[in-house]
Amino acid sequence: MFSKILIANRGEIAVRIIRACKEMGISTVAVFSEADREALHVSLADESYCIGPAPVGESYLNMAAIISAAFCSGAQAIHPGYGLLSENARFAALCEECNITFIGPRSETIAKTGDKDEARKTMRAAGVPVIPGCDAVSSVEEAKEQAKQIGFPLLIKARAGGGGRGIRLVKEESELEAAYLNASREALSAFGDGGVYMEKYLYPAKHIEMQILCDNYGNVVCLGERECSIQRKNQKLIEECPSNALDAPTRQRMIEVAAKAAKAVNYRNAGTVEFLYKDGQFYFMEMNTRLQVEHTVTEMVTGLDLVKWQIRIAAGQKLGFSQEDIRLDGHAIECRINAENPEQNFRPSCGRITLLHIPGGPWVRFDTALYQDYFVPPYYDSMIGKLIVYAKTREEAIRKLQAALCELVIEGVDHNSQLHMELLSDPEFKSGDYYTDFMAKKGY
Repeated sequence: MFSKILIANRGEIAVRIIRACKEMGISTVAVFSEADREALHVSLADESYCIGPAPVGESYLNMAAIISAAFCSGAQAIHPGYGLLSENARFAALCEECNITFIGPRSETIAKTGDKDEARKTMRAAGVPVIPGCDAVSSVEEAKEQAKQIGFPLLIKARAGGGGRGIRLVKEESELEAAYLNASREALSAFGDGGVYMEKYLYPAKHIEMQILCDNYGNVVCLGERECSIQRKNQKLIEECPSNALDAPTRQRMIEVAAKAAKAVNYRNAGTVEFLYKDGQFYFMEMNTRLQVEHTVTEMVTGLDLVKWQIRIAAGQKLGFSQEDIRLDGHAIECRINAENPEQNFRPSCGRITLLHIPGGPWVRFDTALYQDYFVPPYYDSMIGKLIVYAKTREEAIRKLQAALCELVIEGVDHNSQLHMELLSDPEFKSGDYYTDFMAKKGY
């Protein structure tokens, strides 16, 4: 086992990883930008290093500075968390070259699945069902030709990156050229790669993802699914586990397909296989080669600490359980608390936390890096916390989450907790019969 791990991230996920390390008796190293000097993860870590000014390109994406901090501290491994460098094949390869363990899959696996166009080809070859569409297109003219074969409506999607960037819905041919150019420009700006591909827009559909754990010895275990259909502009807002849309036979088929997808790319560590589900059929969308924001709901219903298992796998340990040991017990729901104003087109908010009260009670969890008098900086993602609850039934979990939201107090910045109260009270959500167009239908 490692004796010291560097966390190449910030905010609540850095705090989450530090806590897991402390429980495992592992020393931790934090890295921080000048804007995060007073951040909670810096205080909780055993040592810390400033890696640059506020902009992420000069700090949290500064590979040389992070590797230097690892050398200076003597850290044997780097945990990238999610976002930032977590799915960067070049950074994973750099860690490998420097004899530092990257807590995640191998660099070649990240490269293979990070190119979503290439990932589709790999999954097709492995017999995994994919959404009907085409491979990467390099011009408007080629896109128009392929669109005739696919049919409208369709999605133009960036082949690199994630987080909902570089995606455009095209309802008819007249919209295609502008959508293609805009998606390509956004992808180039966000990921340094303007390549896009197209696929059929399936609706109404559900976004369902399968959590996998794979060790270095060929053992693959799927920890069940998460329902992630409540999204605004392809950004998830509410996630739950399990999904009440799946019956037992369908869940079993998805588990088997997720395992097949993992084996097709020789996967290692924690990852997620994402599907669209419609009318009893499911289709591969992409593979996320990292820990997901919403890993918490899987932890609540399986009783497994995914971060600890990431670390154990990276250290060379075998999985201590098999697929037959996995049981989804009860129901968990997470809502993302963002510093933004839903009434002003979700305008991001920053400022000093003047009052903070975190909900409590049995099976209520709030993952955050907030504390009283903390200044929420304007430079980073707007998510400031994740409120997660667990109960024996979905109905109980919804009520518990509503109660916890009533108790949550965050003053000093705008946030979206009231929006979550409204969403949880919506009859469509409460019935479970909701789809990825839920937020758009509500006017968001």
